[in-house]
Amino acid sequence: MTNILIAGVGGQGTILASRVLGQYALIKGQDCKMSEIHGMSQRGGSVATHVRIAEKVYSPVVCEGEADLILAFETLEAARVKHFLKKDGLLLVNEEKILPMPCITGAAQYPENLREKLETEINGVKFISATALAKQAGSAKAANIVMLGCAAKLCGLDAQAMEQAILSCVAEKFKEVNLKAFRMGYEL
Repeated sequence: MTNILIAGVGGQGTILASRVLGQYALIKGQDCKMSEIHGMSQRGGSVATHVRIAEKVYSPVVCEGEADLILAFETLEAARVKHFLKKDGLLLVNEEKILPMPCITGAAQYPENLREKLETEINGVKFISATALAKQAGSAKAANIVMLGCAAKLCGLDAQAMEQAILSCVAEKFKEVNLKAFRMGYEL
């Protein structure tokens, strides 16, 4: 069983990333179950998707302490879901900082030194500048696919099958930029 949690804020493509992983599982002949958890996602709220891949999957939800991989598309979201990571799991974090509504309105402050805290608490944490790479690929919105590319390389996933999954999940006009973003993440 491979347990993956994807966390971000509304509009960052967490659901698309989970669909790509689900399609990848099908291409590889595996079963896949997904679950989406989102509140005020259309207003920049937290979004998390659970993806479980195995020969046979019975439940779509990743339990606390059981995620092999967490893809966090924003640093605060990484801190919010870190408890799902298993002891020897990988936490891959996009260095992007998106202020939640309470910070924007002044009701709260964005936590300081999150990167340092995560690096102290978690052995398997890696930070990447996915948004910057996505911009180089042609669209900042492809940061989710950069993250998938990096995760594919680090986790030993079949790059060709991942590219096939991406092509089947994105619209024609976005295929080129997403393939470029995936390859940039994979080569990182």
